[in-house]
Amino acid sequence: MTKKIKYPKTKLKKFRKTILDKMENISREMGEMKNGVLNTDSSKANMSPDSIYSVHMADAGTDSHEREKSFLFLSREDSYYRNLENALERIDSEAFGVCQICGELIPEERMMEVLNATKCVDCKTRDKLNL
Repeated sequence: MTKKIKYPKTKLKKFRKTILDKMENISREMGEMKNGVLNTDSSKANMSPDSIYSVHMADAGTDSHEREKSFLFLSREDSYYRNLENALERIDSEAFGVCQICGELIPEERMMEVLNATKCVDCKTRDKLNL
């Protein structure tokens, strides 16, 4: 009978705490970003879009670019947050830290750096080279 490779419960508990802390930080940052995107300058609120462009076309373009950039950052953070939720599920099933390709334990240092890692460095490198 083969022994299943996995992290001990004490390590999984440590990973869980780190992930939950990270998720809390991300949630707070996303809230701040959303407030920044949704809050508009009160002086521009009463102007029609046409008058904004005709008076300050460059400023309007910059504002639009900054909003788009914020939306992209929000999307990226949301995706990372969901990956961390998946990592918590892997902790619950005790599959956290086990490479999905080779089945070996991913080193703790990598797991602490990349909390949502699902592949060891060797398998990740090979996987990237095959693309």
